Amino acid sequence: MTNQSGSGSSKQIAYLSSYPPRECGIATFTKDLIDTIEELYGFNPSVLAINQKGAIYDYKDRVKIEIKREYKENYIQAAQYINSSNIDLVNLQHEFGLFGGECGEYIKFFLETLKKPVVTTLHTVLPDFSPKALEVLKCITEASASIIVISYSAIEMLKNQGINCRNIKVIPHGCPNIEFVDTEQAKIALGLKNRLVASTFGLISSGKGIEYAIRALSHVVKKEPRILYLIIGQTHPEVIKQEGEKYRNSLQQLVSELGLEANVRFINRFLSKLELIKYLQATDIYLTPYISPHQISSGTLTYAAGAGKAVVSTPYFHAQDILADNRGVFCKFKDSISLAEGIIELLNAKVRKAMQKRIYTYSRRFVWANIAQEYVNLFNRIIEKGSVFGAAPDVSTSECIIDQIEGKGKCFSPQTT
Repeated sequence: MTNQSGSGSSKQIAYLSSYPPRECGIATFTKDLIDTIEELYGFNPSVLAINQKGAIYDYKDRVKIEIKREYKENYIQAAQYINSSNIDLVNLQHEFGLFGGECGEYIKFFLETLKKPVVTTLHTVLPDFSPKALEVLKCITEASASIIVISYSAIEMLKNQGINCRNIKVIPHGCPNIEFVDTEQAKIALGLKNRLVASTFGLISSGKGIEYAIRALSHVVKKEPRILYLIIGQTHPEVIKQEGEKYRNSLQQLVSELGLEANVRFINRFLSKLELIKYLQATDIYLTPYISPHQISSGTLTYAAGAGKAVVSTPYFHAQDILADNRGVFCKFKDSISLAEGIIELLNAKVRKAMQKRIYTYSRRFVWANIAQEYVNLFNRIIEKGSVFGAAPDVSTSECIIDQIEGKGKCFSPQTT
């Protein structure tokens, strides 16, 4: 466990998470959140970074502690470091595979040692947790002053499995404040002029369902031969460890078999945020053909919404929230014909552009400035109350409605005061 010192100011928040340069969606989420809070509110962040086995990263000064995922004693030492510091609160960014032990159970060593209040953000919520995962989750929720979930769908899942939802709060996934631009202008800089661009981005794994999008393209090209599908991102590091490039190779082989070499392009690297935004701005139709209906959070979908993209997606939980009310087109799971029909619907420029404007307007409530404000309001209330946050009202299913205040760009949960 590496300890790096740093100075501080008024509010001291520690974030237990993966962190860049580690290539991980939660790492990106955490950095975006910290950057915005520090810029707008001046809170002084300390990062406790979780490293995979054998990984070495060149972290910046913000990272104070590096925890080796499989070393139990590192979790205890990290908690002791916080206990002896002037840190006011810990934000735990949780995903089961991030931490060591079965179902990430080593996080219990950290929580059992810690004597400061914890706010936990749950990035993975399922309707049918395994007994071990449920055991770990109950430990986390009992130790946390408040729990943040990305979507209201998560609350019902947690309650149905006996998780105490008394101090739960919904704060959606954030997105950059991306300028809404004409796609034709954005395409010129990327050499994509005169192409109709579809894209999918993120760390590549079989759960993305990209093979269904490629098969769908074989039907779409008959109606729109200019279409170009960009598959943006490298294979997920954990997938590389387990199976190498097996999935990506299968996708490339499928492209060859279908004769789609002129219509599919792989961009096999982890793009910077600025590069990613440029590609999103050049995208006409964004695709998320994910194969699991239980995905409660998708940062890629939130980014696409934030860029004002017309989206075709399978109806996983997060997509149902973001794309409701005709803000996107749904297709069936593992169904290339259904996906093709959705893309073909959006070949109509009038339909596509109207949808782009709807989702862009809706996404303003998810820009990081608004999400950071929600986090800061919660952090402040808990710090002021100390570790006691039990006075918050229970959240019943009937109360799980976002109070969408038009024009203010914010997303409020029932407990917001």
